[in-house]
Amino acid sequence: MKTVGSIESLWRYPVKSMSGETLSEAFIGYSGFYGDRCYGFKNSAARKGFPYLNAVVEPQMLLYQPKFRDPQRAAKPPNLIEAAAIDPGVTYANAEPEDMALDVVTPAGEVLAINDPALIEMLVAGLRGENHLTLVRSDRALTDCRPVSLISLQTVKQIEGELGKPLDKRRFRSNIYIDLTSGVGFTEDEWVGRRLRLGPKAEIAILERDPRCKMISLDPNSGEHNPEVLRKVAQTHQASAGVYCAVLVEGVVSVGDAIELVN
Repeated sequence: MKTVGSIESLWRYPVKSMSGETLSEAFIGYSGFYGDRCYGFKNSAARKGFPYLNAVVEPQMLLYQPKFRDPQRAAKPPNLIEAAAIDPGVTYANAEPEDMALDVVTPAGEVLAINDPALIEMLVAGLRGENHLTLVRSDRALTDCRPVSLISLQTVKQIEGELGKPLDKRRFRSNIYIDLTSGVGFTEDEWVGRRLRLGPKAEIAILERDPRCKMISLDPNSGEHNPEVLRKVAQTHQASAGVYCAVLVEGVVSVGDAIELVN
């Protein structure tokens, strides 16, 4: 195996399209990061193939900050240690609903429970037309396409240079940000069809390049739209940046863990 980099930061997004949170360590299972996108809001006005309200439609969603009431219980499966000790390692149990209880800090600083009707009223207020929102909670991450997303700092830096202005890496809303030993942006594209080991145990398969949308053009601090960001990525990189992954071996990963190319 060859070491190709290290984990620079880990992120999960408890509510689909709202602000993310950085973690020092995370459990990644077959369905993705534990606690990632475990809540979302279905929108009656959305298309059937993608029925959720997201920041592409309502950029102000990025300014809402979800916070688990008990971060420790929301960090890992309740029986992770016990399940891992049973040879060859049995599937862990899903969280109890109270383990994933969550509040949301609004842009105005008000703290509301995720199921508070007032939160839905706030989200609907910025939308056009008739929109009926329904809260959804899932033990399976409500990701757009694949369970895990990954991008290198070098790729973000290269796009910065091509654009000619600094970019907050959070625009790319990845689960794993890595620091490449090669120092060369878009190296992760070369791993499509290959496997990586993250830390001592977890393994992921790199499935495909990550096709980008308007989301990367939205400032994570303000929701302001700058179409030049997506336009530049489309012009120079076939509208893709970073990669999508599937989890092959579950495990706990930590910031600073080595990343090794398995095959």
